[in-house]
Amino acid sequence: MRRNYEEIMGALMFPIMFLLLFTYIFGGALEGSVDAYIQFLMPGIIVQSILFMTQSTGATLAMDIEKGVYDRFRTLRIWQPAAIFGLLVVDAIRYVVATAALLVVGVLMGFRPEGGWMAVLAAVALTVLFAFSLSWAWTLLGLTMRSFQATLNISMMLLFPLTFLSSVFVRPETMPSILEAIVELNPVTHLSDAARGIVEGSTSTGDITLVLAECAVMLAVFGPLTMMRFRRQH
Repeated sequence: MRRNYEEIMGALMFPIMFLLLFTYIFGGALEGSVDAYIQFLMPGIIVQSILFMTQSTGATLAMDIEKGVYDRFRTLRIWQPAAIFGLLVVDAIRYVVATAALLVVGVLMGFRPEGGWMAVLAAVALTVLFAFSLSWAWTLLGLTMRSFQATLNISMMLLFPLTFLSSVFVRPETMPSILEAIVELNPVTHLSDAARGIVEGSTSTGDITLVLAECAVMLAVFGPLTMMRFRRQH
């Protein structure tokens, strides 16, 4: 990453672009003013940005397999799962760096967290934990598909509806009743609501507990499946 400046710039500019576009184009229509909307949008855009970056875990692993890098790792006298855990750790660092840049721009645009900056850090930590748990699904996908483009396409095809059919950008109560019911069942909505509540100082223990339970389920399901697939190939 230190030598790949294009990757770093992409990770930084993508969330900032979304923040600028949604705030200035839709802010007045959705919340009445840009200042009001950015207070609502900021926790959601952090969730969206971090979740979008999770797909790089599986895609990078699939690229390593496709190019033979993965096979070279398997010949080395190292702890073999490091090829997977290393990607997950590096991606967690990428989440934090991108979020820091996003918050700087948000403050310049007028974002002021009611719950204080410690609350913002707590919301980011919860989102990173959720993203880490979700990344195991993309890792399993990368081990299964064996194609960088296929892994990227499938993960994006799943992430887009999960993100946009949520409370990241708009309030569910403004949607048609059927769509609102679907949105309320979306785990990304649960994460977005919990993060927003933490930042605003109004979250409930139930919201956080629900997100933590969903993280535990993803880890319990995709973690063992990923390691089983890894051992089968090894």
